Amino acid sequence: MNWENYIHSNPDILLGKPIIKGTRLSVEFIIQRFANGWTTEQILENYPQLSKEALQAVFAYIGD
Repeated sequence: MNWENYIHSNPDILLGKPIIKGTRLSVEFIIQRFANGWTTEQILENYPQLSKEALQAVFAYIGD
């Protein structure tokens, strides 16, 4: 998976933190949800602007 299709940084958005394109949700925020025990389904339900592919991109990004 090419995470660059889903994640980018912009110094004008969240101080340049990597975010999921088309949202103001940072990679860090999504990882915190998983660390707090959220499931993929819970994240997708609570943040419908996300896709399963975007969540996979988060893991690809942190794995690089």
